[in-house]
Amino acid sequence: MTDKNEPDAPSHGSDSWLEAELADTLDEDFELELSEPALTDELRKVYKGTHPPGIDRRYYFQNLLRLQGELIKLQDWVVATKKKIVVVFEGRDSAGKGGVIKRITQRLNPRVCRTVALPAPTDREKTQWYFQRYVPHLPAAGEIVLFDRSWYNRAGVERVMDFALADQVEQFFQDVPEFERMLVRSGITLVKYWFSITDEEQQMRFLMRIHDPLKQWKLSPMDLQSRVRWEDYTKAKEDMFARTNIEEAPWYIVEGNDKKRARLNCIDHLLSLIPYEPVPHKGISLPERVFNPDYERKTLPVELYVPEKY
Repeated sequence: MTDKNEPDAPSHGSDSWLEAELADTLDEDFELELSEPALTDELRKVYKGTHPPGIDRRYYFQNLLRLQGELIKLQDWVVATKKKIVVVFEGRDSAGKGGVIKRITQRLNPRVCRTVALPAPTDREKTQWYFQRYVPHLPAAGEIVLFDRSWYNRAGVERVMDFALADQVEQFFQDVPEFERMLVRSGITLVKYWFSITDEEQQMRFLMRIHDPLKQWKLSPMDLQSRVRWEDYTKAKEDMFARTNIEEAPWYIVEGNDKKRARLNCIDHLLSLIPYEPVPHKGISLPERVFNPDYERKTLPVELYVPEKY
């Protein structure tokens, strides 16, 4: 019996592509993984003291590549069957939503799978039906849409930061179950994820962002206020679960303290919810290039070329 925490042994045949892809793209994925800042020695000690040993790097990439291969199969199935999928990603600031979205979309066709991350509503949008600005981003047949935060802003940040009146919040809670049932009745598969991290983990991630000039842009005044109002957000989250966890679109909680495990667990779970099947493809062969003996390639002006500095 194989320990599920051990990397799968290299195999021949159907899994050979995985080993080849792992060898070819490790540098690319490593670059994506350069997400931890140059911590001070003090922060590094605290971080190591609060985290168990991380997941084995090779095991992580092997499984990430395998799951991304399945996501491609899912994408092909969605296109072939003209299905419509919406995945909502919610959670506290720095909980890892963006990281898993990036790994889901990394190898997919952006014309099929796209991410929606809306800014704060404009003055005009504030006068519209609350769900109106989200509706244009819903998928057509053969599309997958990932919401990096969603209409649940009203149940979270808008409620906690007093951007919405109490009666607006109450109206949202009355409307959202029926709104989501309407989406499901229209043929949309709706999946909702909440990324959960501890108080201590969020504090550590915020400190890491503060000390990393490449990530300071991720910290907004609203993020900093979320630290002050941690308990208010907790109460809002619990109320949101109680009132919006409907049978047609239940909530799924992803434990997010370990980013890599959270990514693998979320992608694996998403794939398990959708009954996709392999789609047959016609064989692809490269056609012969046509050579015209009278054609001469022109020399372009040197100033058109990007300087080769590297």
